[in-house]
Amino acid sequence: MIHRFEQLTTGVSQIYKNIQRIKKLEMRSLGLKGTHVMCLYFLSSYPDGLTAADLCSLCKENKAGISRILSDLEEHGFIYYDLPQDKRRYRSKAFLTDTGAAQARRVNRLIFRAVLEGGRDITAEERDIFYRVLHLISDNLDKFCEELEHSARKDGILS
Repeated sequence: MIHRFEQLTTGVSQIYKNIQRIKKLEMRSLGLKGTHVMCLYFLSSYPDGLTAADLCSLCKENKAGISRILSDLEEHGFIYYDLPQDKRRYRSKAFLTDTGAAQARRVNRLIFRAVLEGGRDITAEERDIFYRVLHLISDNLDKFCEELEHSARKDGILS
């Protein structure tokens, strides 16, 4: 049982570290950070624009982190906002500029290459099983965390 824990945590950790390294190396040439990758990716996937709240949900990032990323992207001329008079920026949709769309295409090519390299020598059936099991583990751990948080609140450990 402990061996499975080691395999899971070290495997996931190594994959995450490699993804972070790839993002860091590629984004440096744009004057950006790895954290910008997912925002560029999702903004290119949603041409009708996304709000900061949408990006928080899609990127699994907190509001402060997304706000910083969006400020950086705007500063670099990669995004613009559709700001109606009565709306605040957080509730307004962000859109890629032409420059941002070009950078997003570059990011998407990198993602495509990384997915191909990461999946080398894996059959389609193995890939399907891997992702099914990965999501099952994730869902199970989400439920376990909720149970732990519920118990901690009940015991007065969490408020």
